[in-house]
Order: sequence, then structure tokens, then C-alpha cells
Amino acid sequence: MNKPHLVANYMEGFFRQYLGALRGVSDKTILAYRDALKLLLCFAADLLGREVDELVIEHLEDKVIIAFLDYVEKERKCCVRTRNARLAAISTFFKYAGRQEPALLSQCHMIRTIPYKRDEHKALDYLDNKEIQAVFESIAPSSRTGARDKALILFLFNTGARVQECADVTIERLRLDSQGQVTLLGKGRKERSCPLWPETVQAIVAYLSQRSPRDTSEVRLFLNANGRHITRFGVGHVVRKYAEKAGAKCLSIRQKKVGPHTWRHSTAVHMLQAGNDLNMIAMWLGHADVNTTHAYAEINMEMKRKMLEGCPAPKGKKPRREWQKPATIRWLEKLSGGQNYVE
Repeated sequence: MNKPHLVANYMEGFFRQYLGALRGVSDKTILAYRDALKLLLCFAADLLGREVDELVIEHLEDKVIIAFLDYVEKERKCCVRTRNARLAAISTFFKYAGRQEPALLSQCHMIRTIPYKRDEHKALDYLDNKEIQAVFESIAPSSRTGARDKALILFLFNTGARVQECADVTIERLRLDSQGQVTLLGKGRKERSCPLWPETVQAIVAYLSQRSPRDTSEVRLFLNANGRHITRFGVGHVVRKYAEKAGAKCLSIRQKKVGPHTWRHSTAVHMLQAGNDLNMIAMWLGHADVNTTHAYAEINMEMKRKMLEGCPAPKGKKPRREWQKPATIRWLEKLSGGQNYVE
């Protein structure tokens, strides 16, 4: 009889060697995988009446995984996207386990064939020119954080940076001369460089003249109101604050859920409207797969309107005048006293 394979024996190798050293995934992804497996092991231990340390790979059958995914959706009230993210982490773990122990390949294959659930496809929000102008007009540069807020939002729109990329950017990665640019560290620790508008450079320089870090060794560019580096949640707060203020004058912005990623969407759509190729936009945004960028072609309402203008609506038939009606129809109408009962 084959000796059972303790789950605990695979944890360190999975997280440190496989994810960290071999695949080089980001710390954020490692934490997401950690949380998924923690939830799974606690759920399986309760379901099977065992201690977590006693669980073996053989206990985690496909029916247990499916029950866990149902629990994530129904009991924890998570969305389909979260359910699929949990499944992705579990599938990756069993891929690793199968590589380490060939005797587990059949079970690992069963789990890795559990299908992802189709998610509802929602149109992505982006800001048009009028809405963007309203946001910048709502920023008071003379306020306590006005210079930082203008530089931050302009930076987001200029670069199309992800919120974590914005929070993590350091001063040393900036070039603030006539050839302004920034180097961003994206997903999978991939670097990409983006040129900066002169307006963005000016805004950052104005902010740097007022920047007061609590710790003089702090290298990250954007700080919160207490002088510490801003978090992704802090960036989101800044963006939502000015979207709400802009909504007082620009009513259309109230219909949109504006967050940091909305500015990334806006960057992509405006680049597309300027005639840039999708492959170039994918490179700019740091997309590993150009198919991800195709979503922006779907939400580009301005280009859709231009396409529609080239395809005018069909014109219906003009109503016939009395003399154009067939004689039989005219006779039947006269027969009923001139009243037409046919709708």
C-alpha cells in the first residue's frame, strides 16, 4: 500500500522553490495563493473531521474541491471572479504536486480539469475628455495635498499604471527633464518604461518641492498625508474623492464607478482613439496577452458611433397615397363606409 502524502510536506517547496524561485511570481500572487490554500485546508479539515496537519493529498479529491468552491460562492458570498481565482491557486498547487510525485498524477489531473465558471461580461468604465477635464478642475493645487493629488492622477492617466505600480514607483525610476519618463515594475517583476508628458513632469516637480517624508530615507514617490508611502487603498481614496467632487459639475461621472483602474481604462481608450495599434497599447500597459487589450476596443463608444455613422439606418417604406392603393383595397374601404378596420 502506498504511503499517504502529507499536504504539509509540499507547502514550503510550492511557495519557496516553485512559485518564488522557479516561476518568479510576485509577492502579491504568493499571498493570494497562500490565502486560497489556507481556506481550502481549513474547509477540508472541518468537512472531513480531521486536523489540518493530518490532511494528505489523497483527502483533497475533486469532490472536496468542488464543495469548497461552492462554499466560497454561497457561504462566503464571493463573486465568480474570486471563485475562479481560488481555483487557479489550487490548480497550480496540484500541478506542482503532480510534478513532485508521479503517483498523484491521476488525482491531480482530475482536479486540474475542474472547469472555471463563466463570469458575467461587464462593460468597462472609462472617462471621456469632458469628465477628465472636470476631475482636474476639481483639484485645488493650493490645498494641503493638492500638488500631490494633481501629480498622482496625471501620472495615472499619462502612464496607464496599475494602482500597485503607482504606489510602488520610486523617485530614482523617474527622469524629469525634457525627455521625461518613468520605469514601472509590473506583474511578474517585468519592467517597462513610459514617456511622460511635460505637464506630468511639471506636476511631479511641483509636488516634489512640497514632499515631506516622515522618514528621509523613503524613496517611493507618492506619500500619504502623514508623510509615509501611500498604499493602493490610499490611491483609490484620492481618485474616488475627486471623482465625487467632479460629479457636482459633470453629471455623467456620477453614473460611473470611478477607481484607479478607471484611469488605466481611460488611457487605453484614448490611445486607441488616437489611432494607435492594439499591440502597441498592450506593450504600453504591460499586458502579457494582447487579447486582454481587445476589451478596450469593445468599450470605445466614440469609435462605435463613427462606425454607425457610416452605416445609416434603413429607411422604411413611405405610406401609400390614396391613388396608389390597389383598386380592390379602395373598394373594400368604401364598402365599410370609409372606415378601415385592419390595424
